[in-house]
Amino acid sequence: MKLRETIMKLVFLIAACCSVLAVALICIFLFMNGVPAIFKIGPLKFLTVWKPGNNIFGILPMIVGSICVTGLAILMGVPVAILTSVFLSRYCPKKFYGICKSGINLMAGIPSIVYGFFGLVLMVPLIRNTFGGTGTSWLAASLLLGIMILPTIIGVTESAVRSVPESYYEGSLALGATKERSIFFVMLP
Repeated sequence: MKLRETIMKLVFLIAACCSVLAVALICIFLFMNGVPAIFKIGPLKFLTVWKPGNNIFGILPMIVGSICVTGLAILMGVPVAILTSVFLSRYCPKKFYGICKSGINLMAGIPSIVYGFFGLVLMVPLIRNTFGGTGTSWLAASLLLGIMILPTIIGVTESAVRSVPESYYEGSLALGATKERSIFFVMLP
């Protein structure tokens, strides 16, 4: 039995080392091919200037866009996920819990390419028709990313809410707090 455990530890160690090595090799490849181009353009221009007509492609607009899209997605997705997890852990009837939880788990299993296609086919035209413009905007990307992060945040938050001792909830009720106040001000924090 001890030999089998030692062999499995070795197998997992080799798998972990292979994963780290693969990421390291990808980084080395990117830097070996990217650094000469960065120094040809100039590090400052590479970071800041975006002039596609002159073949100058800086990355600052992409970095700022990624930060803004991620921030908007968190602002939209986290409240929905927290409220959903509170519903699942404290309010959802037992007969509907399995259906809701299966739906959330199904959302987690959908590949990101399918979400992207959904956004391109449904969300972009909806945003275009509602607000004008092309529809390919921070709003479309943020909504889509907000939907994609829901299953992860719901799962983690639901587990956290369920792990709070029931005595905290009962103590809060005993002190005169309402059910909602007990959940949102005692259990959730």
